[in-house]
Amino acid sequence: MNRIIKVARMQLINKWTFIGIPLLVLACSFLLTLAIWAIVRRAGAEDSVYSGGAQAPMWYFLALGIQALTLTFPFSMAMSVSRRTFYLGTVALFSVCALALSIFYYLMGLVETATSGWGVNGQFFALGWVAENNAVVQIAFYWVLMSLLFMLGFFSATLYMRWRTTGVLLFTISLAVVLLGTVAIITYGDHWPAVGQWLAAWTAGSVTLLGAGLAVVLAGASYLTLRKATA
Repeated sequence: MNRIIKVARMQLINKWTFIGIPLLVLACSFLLTLAIWAIVRRAGAEDSVYSGGAQAPMWYFLALGIQALTLTFPFSMAMSVSRRTFYLGTVALFSVCALALSIFYYLMGLVETATSGWGVNGQFFALGWVAENNAVVQIAFYWVLMSLLFMLGFFSATLYMRWRTTGVLLFTISLAVVLLGTVAIITYGDHWPAVGQWLAAWTAGSVTLLGAGLAVVLAGASYLTLRKATA
């Protein structure tokens, strides 16, 4: 456990990359959104206003997943840190970071609701589809989404560390072929109406469960790939 904590502390050596930038992205996105809402209200709009700007730092977790491996994995190998310890320390750290940010999103959503959307009837943190659920579902939704994006980036980095550019290229092409084949089957079978109804039936809770399953799969695949990766 002590070694796992040391790996987490090693990742936090560059606090700007792993903590500062996500907070800066969120703050800038929020302030720009407020400015846009003010302009819209000034122009005479009266309906509720929405923004997906809160997603910006979530997508940064994709980049964090890549950087968490490429920036520190070679150094950890030079320090004789085992791949298992590096993996556990890194994933644990960013799971905690994602959870902290998810709780922050939930609390800001409460503030947003209490202030009538920051005084302009806006929705930035408390988006209706998610905010209509209880606190556990809301926090879990954000946490799983950020963890999934992080694991996607981390898995992509492990592919590169294991098989370099050729492996990443082959995986991307294979994934594109599978997606194209799926779209072709749905299109030629005239299944798009059924797919639309199926997607419309999803709730925040069901999306959270699906995302958690995908994150677990990516986590397992990342670990198996990292075991044979080279710095």
